[in-house]
Amino acid sequence: MARTMRAQVIEAPGKMVLKQVPVPEISPDEVLIKVSMCGICGTDWKIYKGEYASEFLPMISGHEFWGVIEEVGSNARGLKKGDRVAVDICLPCGTCYYCRRGDELLCETFTQLGIHTDGAFAEYVKAPWTNCYLIPDEVDALSAAFVEPLTAVMQAAKKMDVAIASSVVIIGTGLGILHGALAKLRGAAPVIVIGRSESKLRLAKQLGADFTININEVDDPVTEVKRLTGGIGADYVLESVGTPETYEQAFNMVRRGGKVEAFGICPPDQKACFSPYEFVLGEKKVSGSCAGIGNDWGDVLTLLKYKRIDPTPMFSMIVPLEELEQALHELRTNKDLIKVFVDPSATERKILR
Repeated sequence: MARTMRAQVIEAPGKMVLKQVPVPEISPDEVLIKVSMCGICGTDWKIYKGEYASEFLPMISGHEFWGVIEEVGSNARGLKKGDRVAVDICLPCGTCYYCRRGDELLCETFTQLGIHTDGAFAEYVKAPWTNCYLIPDEVDALSAAFVEPLTAVMQAAKKMDVAIASSVVIIGTGLGILHGALAKLRGAAPVIVIGRSESKLRLAKQLGADFTININEVDDPVTEVKRLTGGIGADYVLESVGTPETYEQAFNMVRRGGKVEAFGICPPDQKACFSPYEFVLGEKKVSGSCAGIGNDWGDVLTLLKYKRIDPTPMFSMIVPLEELEQALHELRTNKDLIKVFVDPSATERKILR
């Protein structure tokens, strides 16, 4: 008789059901992982509401996870039962034009574990063994579940490529808080974080921002950035909100010769306006970054191991698997919540901050 497990299955948009489903069966190139912790991401809400990847429903979502290896496929190397692992969720095809160029994030048939295939809001999940990264003993159980969002921040930092002593503006106080922390780690000065939540702006300061700008307290954040940068504008501006308005602000607050890093995702039908004249004569630059991949996982685990970055002040609470749907709604209504984790073994919620 096949083993079963508890899992939260999104059966249709807005319909999530806790049910018993078969434990995944692995191929020789996969491992079975007992889920220890899985973070809730904004993408999980979009999948739940049918706004993203609805063609893959019914599905178990959840992609910010770590766990302990339960079974090892016969082709796996360097892994064994009992290993703590984080998993690169990216599943590029490996053979299309972009993959062969080394641009796997642009893969023509790109999918991600927990977004397009069954994920970790369950007791077990399977993954390719080649995507597994051993978690150092120094990395705690909650930070280990925060590796995936940190890889997205890491990839953006690599693309932005901040020069030491450069001014950096971060628009947004979700992952924007960590973008600011990583900019400081790279030697940026000053680091300016813009948002609307006073509690999150205080957290941004705690994690390394030199200045914060509350958009509810200034007439124009562009003018305020110019003031803080001696009238010049910022060397780098990273947009981490995903609205046309904030992208337009980013284009206007970057200095001549500076760079805008596009990170926040707008709905596909929305447009932002900028002046090509300013970009040409001002020699401004823009690049985009959407996710982490590959050894971004190894790099993030190294930073966590050596305490170069500490995301723990962002952690809000842990909930049992049974409370996932409720927690998704709470994250939409309680703006003081930042990171909420699901622990399949928990029987009651735990408040962290």
